[in-house]
Amino acid sequence: MRVVRIVVAIAVAFGLSGAVPASALAPADGGRGTAADVRTVPFEVSGELPIYPKALWRNGDSGTEVREVEARLVQLDLLDKQYVDDSYGTMTRAAVRTFQSRHGIPSLGYVDQYTWDQLKANTHEPTHAELYPPAPKPIADGAKLDPRCLVGRAMCIDKSTRKLRYVVNGVVVLRTDVRFGAKATRTREGLFHVYMKSRFHHSRLYDSDMPYAMFFSGGQAVHYSSDFAARGYAGASHGCVNVRNKTKIAWLFDQVQIGDRAALASPA
Repeated sequence: MRVVRIVVAIAVAFGLSGAVPASALAPADGGRGTAADVRTVPFEVSGELPIYPKALWRNGDSGTEVREVEARLVQLDLLDKQYVDDSYGTMTRAAVRTFQSRHGIPSLGYVDQYTWDQLKANTHEPTHAELYPPAPKPIADGAKLDPRCLVGRAMCIDKSTRKLRYVVNGVVVLRTDVRFGAKATRTREGLFHVYMKSRFHHSRLYDSDMPYAMFFSGGQAVHYSSDFAARGYAGASHGCVNVRNKTKIAWLFDQVQIGDRAALASPA
């Protein structure tokens, strides 16, 4: 099989052969190249090499077009409908990457023309209800909230009930099970503020993954724990607040902002 230099593949695929020296157009083995030697890609030229497709919508963009992208991703079960919000954020980017990977498209995380064409081909025109899904209802929790959680946004964490409640202006909008540190590695108690977030955090100290980590006191964070999901309360953390529901912690991670409160109350 004859081998054509990579510059030829790129140049011919994008119609740039006139800008490439004739010597570069010759097959590397001295033979004669054919069209079969060049594999085209469904991308538009945008900028200098390396060539990336032009973005239609990317992280940080907003508008009704973004809402339609999100609604179509929801149809494919790649995005939860609560993220249909006109805002191209991290959850939308992750869903786009998954879609691209499943359809043999480079997982760049933004929507180019080819990705958009494929997304439309695999979905239907979103209805009004799909474009504007109802907002999630507050949880009828019934628990007496810590006074420190009643204003603004707060992760209200109760050791006595082993629950984390995400509270916005006194209304509980999410509740999930949590576990804490062992006797030798107790989870600190008090009022803290989230000072760092790390979606794919890995602890070098314990050589352990800590996805969706929201740090509130030194090395202690609220994060997803696969061990908690597998073993429940038979285990314990090294001081962090473990969450076993991955869907809920992923949603919570996108809601919590740097500076938000984390109130940890001890058993009564």
